[in-house]
Amino acid sequence: MNECLVTVVGNIVTPPQRSRLPSGDGVTNFRMASTSRRFDRETQAWTDNRTLWVDVECWGELGGNVSHTLSKGDPVVVRGELYTHSWDTEQGRRSRPQIRAAHVAPDLARGTAEFRRTARPAAQAGPTGVPDDTAAEPPADDPWADRPTDYIEGEGALHEADSDLTGDRAAVPTLT
Repeated sequence: MNECLVTVVGNIVTPPQRSRLPSGDGVTNFRMASTSRRFDRETQAWTDNRTLWVDVECWGELGGNVSHTLSKGDPVVVRGELYTHSWDTEQGRRSRPQIRAAHVAPDLARGTAEFRRTARPAAQAGPTGVPDDTAAEPPADDPWADRPTDYIEGEGALHEADSDLTGDRAAVPTLT
């Protein structure tokens, strides 16, 4: 297992495109750019440095959520496996970097977002009359599967919002 897991912060530069393969699997693809910045001592200003251009593929439910949520120009954080996609052309062998995303999120350092949980089908009762939870279990390769959670299926928000901190007031404690 020599996966090259990376986290890339940047902007979506092509509209996310959702495709359905003949096998029935869904995939969403987009291209992103991540430009590093550096401080130029001569001009005493920050300037753009090099840019990484990378294609991102999002499979299954993640891909559906990405195609319904994100657009060209959105700042994102992508985490997944980096690999080289290669193909043959008349001019010879070509390649480009690609990320098979495990996680995609809007970059909240650059804006706000509203989160809605994806509706999941209710567990069906098995032959014993007990709900069959196998469909609700995380995939075997889920790195978060063994982590404890305070989420209870069917419940509302995990924590109630403090009314003193909502509205126009900042949710930052003041020092006295």
